[in-house]
Amino acid sequence: MVHRHAVTGRRAALTALGALVATGLPSAVAAEPAPPAGPLPSAAQTLGADRPSAPVLRALERDLGLTPAQASLRLVNEAEAGTRAGRLRNALGNRFAGAWLRGTTAQELVVATTNTADVPAIKAQGAKAAVVKKTLRDLQAAKRKLDGAAARANTRDTPLWYVDIPANRVAVQARSKAAAAAFVKAAGLDAKSVGVTVTADRPRLMADVTGGDAYYINGSARCSIGFSVTKGAQQGFASAGHCGKKGATTTGFNQAEQGTFQASTFPGKDMSWVAVNDQWTTTPNVKVEGEQKVQVTGSVQALVGAAVCRSGSTTGWHCGKIEQHDTSVSYAEGRVDGLTRTTVCAEPGDSGGPYVAGVQAQGVTSGGTGDCKSGGTTLYQPINPLLSGFGLTLKTAAAEAAAPQGVAQTWAAGRVYEAGVTVSHAGVRYQCLQTHQAQGAWAPTGTPALWQRV
Repeated sequence: MVHRHAVTGRRAALTALGALVATGLPSAVAAEPAPPAGPLPSAAQTLGADRPSAPVLRALERDLGLTPAQASLRLVNEAEAGTRAGRLRNALGNRFAGAWLRGTTAQELVVATTNTADVPAIKAQGAKAAVVKKTLRDLQAAKRKLDGAAARANTRDTPLWYVDIPANRVAVQARSKAAAAAFVKAAGLDAKSVGVTVTADRPRLMADVTGGDAYYINGSARCSIGFSVTKGAQQGFASAGHCGKKGATTTGFNQAEQGTFQASTFPGKDMSWVAVNDQWTTTPNVKVEGEQKVQVTGSVQALVGAAVCRSGSTTGWHCGKIEQHDTSVSYAEGRVDGLTRTTVCAEPGDSGGPYVAGVQAQGVTSGGTGDCKSGGTTLYQPINPLLSGFGLTLKTAAAEAAAPQGVAQTWAAGRVYEAGVTVSHAGVRYQCLQTHQAQGAWAPTGTPALWQRV
């Protein structure tokens, strides 16, 4: 049974009860087909990174110690770097070993390869090359061995494990060196190839239609709304799976009847969605500071090292950086895979709330450690697997009517595409550069930030 945080009276005071729910490159590609009239937008323009809202900039300034100019530049740099990293990922193929951002304004993109012959091509894309021993596939295979060991053994003393791309290794967070050694041995991995961090911290769940607003489950526990979604004509919102089981009822921040959990997955994943009644209207908004809001325009996955901000009904609006994707965590209530780890703080009641990178939806709060007074880390359930898993469409500021989903090889609005996937559109084949849910306005022909002709 999933433990939640009890609500006491109108103050909705919470008591934490469990885990935070806190051989050379291919030849040059052919020219793109004729685009629509006018110049093609840059990556920053496509993703809205060149038009940041004041609350986003202020939070980046406060939490990352940036000037206004640095905050604006960082968002543009991150958007442009994502596209360059995607092109290099496709070009390097199996030799690709990951990409990440460095620098105050994310001015440095680092792309790793296992072949020194790739260095000139990486530099030609304006990136710094890192030659390493293990490919990204190698690292992911090692991570799967840890996942397998976790399915056979108690992970109470090894609550976190993930792929550490910049270090080119898998890593384990444990309560002791002995616990880490036993876990690594059970996975059949060489201890020298695994990074170990020893800490007493253990991630806990942060349980407790504008993203970040409070909602209440079965009249007691409180969580935070993630992102507005639709499924056909039904409106609703995405949140964390540990917040409620299928069939649980919800009331809104004003205690008015709101909706019902249609699907919920926890543990394994930490994702759910609630269908709302006709008294509630979904919006593309995420609550930031005061009564201000930002509008999401898509769900393009940000790189490791990118800035990310979170909204929650307990602690409000805070920012930090993405540390790792594909993180596994062993909460007291069960194991969850595929989370993203960040340096953003959170507290009980923030669970389910939204993470955004610029104006791109990233995920919903799962759990973490620490708090927003002394600092901490958080993990979020990425939004794209949630959308595809439940067949949902993200509500965005510029959404157009979604085209019917066709076969997997044909591009269609509303479908989630992983980086590296190949589709056809208007008789031309394209390869995805950045994981995202396709919006109606983001057809491959006009979005070189997201698609590359092959």
